[in-house]
Amino acid sequence: MPRSEPIKAVRGVRDILPADLPRWRAAEQAARDVGHRFGYEEIVTPVLEHAELIERVGEDTDAVAKELYRFDDRGGRNLALRPEATAGVVRAYFEGGLNQGPQPSRLYLIGPMFRYDRPQKGRYRQFYQFNVEAIGGAEPALDSEVIELADAWLDEVGLGDLRLELNSIGDAKCRPAYLERLKAYYRPLKDQLHGECQLRLERNPLRLLDCKVPQCQPFKKDAPRITDFLCDECSAHWTSVLRLLDAASLEYVLNPYLVRGLDYYTRTVFEFYPGGASGQQDALASGGRYDGLAEAEGWPATPGVGFAGGVDRVTELMPIDSIPAKPPLDVLVIPDGDLAIEAAEVARICRAVGAVAVDYAPKSLKAKMRSANKLGARWVVLLTPDEAKRRVAQLRDMSSGDQVELDWVELPTRLA
Repeated sequence: MPRSEPIKAVRGVRDILPADLPRWRAAEQAARDVGHRFGYEEIVTPVLEHAELIERVGEDTDAVAKELYRFDDRGGRNLALRPEATAGVVRAYFEGGLNQGPQPSRLYLIGPMFRYDRPQKGRYRQFYQFNVEAIGGAEPALDSEVIELADAWLDEVGLGDLRLELNSIGDAKCRPAYLERLKAYYRPLKDQLHGECQLRLERNPLRLLDCKVPQCQPFKKDAPRITDFLCDECSAHWTSVLRLLDAASLEYVLNPYLVRGLDYYTRTVFEFYPGGASGQQDALASGGRYDGLAEAEGWPATPGVGFAGGVDRVTELMPIDSIPAKPPLDVLVIPDGDLAIEAAEVARICRAVGAVAVDYAPKSLKAKMRSANKLGARWVVLLTPDEAKRRVAQLRDMSSGDQVELDWVELPTRLA
């Protein structure tokens, strides 16, 4: 761009400004608190992964085919910015030896993900997720547990009006027969499907049920339902999950069109929406069981279940009363004249008991007092050249207007 133009943020990303951070910190702290209460431990994985890791587990998804940020580094390695966290967490579970410890390994992660998607409200190319993974356990109670955890997190941040949608997509034993029935149903309709769904028909037919294009919607209602084709094991698992959720008093809606288009997903899938919302872009948290993911990455077959919650969307919907107030500035030190060294020393003394800033700007005392009001300072320490020589200052209570002269060393006691 021309040098005369200011350089702005990359399209599709955004800054999180100080005024917005309290709600972000509240959402992240709620995630950590809820994760801890459910017995999950925090893990941090790199945002960089080998592109092969992402491609191997998601080759047919938009996140890989169209949206993956990839590049070759100086060593010629093909790397990618992670579009989601689960693949990397499963890799870390084996690479870090967590598979040798008590099972399941309960893990959570909070951090940025990257997808080259069309920017829109609530959807960014750098976005943030709260990921929860229970790896190494096949019990239906773990499915219910992560669903309860997602619900608890959303409730903790003030989003109590939710709609939970559920489905079971079977496993490698019963799903192939269902996919043949699904293809047989859609083949006579192929010319009426939009282009991408025509390609999906043979390659990834389960995703036909996930299509949001209007021209494909009328065909869904008569499509065969996968829950009618579950094998005995999957049916028993599904029944147990529903019983566990009923026992937890979690309301849900059975949605036969809720799917995951990858072979490593098995059995339970779920999504949380704000009450009254519709459309995939409105989902606050999505998850499911992925018993085939470890094997797809080249590790021993290991069951797992988890979810990803969208921190960007959640923070935009959080009610005001669930957001902690911005911490006030305790003290603003206002030097009247060239007293930067002395003012900095006074600030160091006062920081023993609170948040302290110094107004170093060469402006009038009146202008500095206006700044103190805008900053919400509880106290102002006024410092003149004569007072600085005597190592005293005027301490003003900004709420009452009361003012008293104190030695510098006395300030922390009075401020406390």
